[in-house]
Amino acid sequence: MALALAESDEPNRFCIQQYHRTATQADLTGKEVLEVGCGHGGGAAYLMRNLQPASYTGLDLNQAGINFCRERHNLPGLDFVQGDAENLPFADQCFDAVINIESSHCYPRFPRFLAEVARVLRPGGHFLYSDLRHRVSIPEWEATLADAPMRLTSERVINGEVVRAMEKNSQQWLDLIDRRVPALLHGLARAQTGVQGGKIYRALQSGELSYRMYCFAKD
Repeated sequence: MALALAESDEPNRFCIQQYHRTATQADLTGKEVLEVGCGHGGGAAYLMRNLQPASYTGLDLNQAGINFCRERHNLPGLDFVQGDAENLPFADQCFDAVINIESSHCYPRFPRFLAEVARVLRPGGHFLYSDLRHRVSIPEWEATLADAPMRLTSERVINGEVVRAMEKNSQQWLDLIDRRVPALLHGLARAQTGVQGGKIYRALQSGELSYRMYCFAKD
């Protein structure tokens, strides 16, 4: 069944669906939640409005992005903080859930990030996680996750769902490229974004890229 969305959220349906499905692997009602790698904060604002956490803190390395989030998303209980995923600026055991979506592949020291997630989670808390890796990197990814100081409770490969979402959202990407990207760079932009037939689309179809969703618990 398609996720019911407010009209204002509909243009961002496919990003929102990824956030919703990752975050709802645990019940966030009344919980204190941290998102690491919050970008421009649209996912954080959606989850704050719809999943009723007690508080939601979005963290990102990019200070300009954090400034944008603070100006754009003004909701009670929602806060944004500049910081490093590998050195989280929070005390031990201060969150009930940590969310991380499609950013950990950029972290130079991924094991350090996982250790930081475990440090800031309270016992009984959850790490709600989705990301992608190239085929050659999957064994190292799996081994690092297996060594994480948290217990794996669920894992799903979601290539099929992501490919279908890209197909449905392809025209929106093409329109955006036409409006915002110089004509000389259209081919490059189409190859590197979520356009049907583009490089990322083909890699997900073939399995060269694996997109996965995980839930971990801290005992």
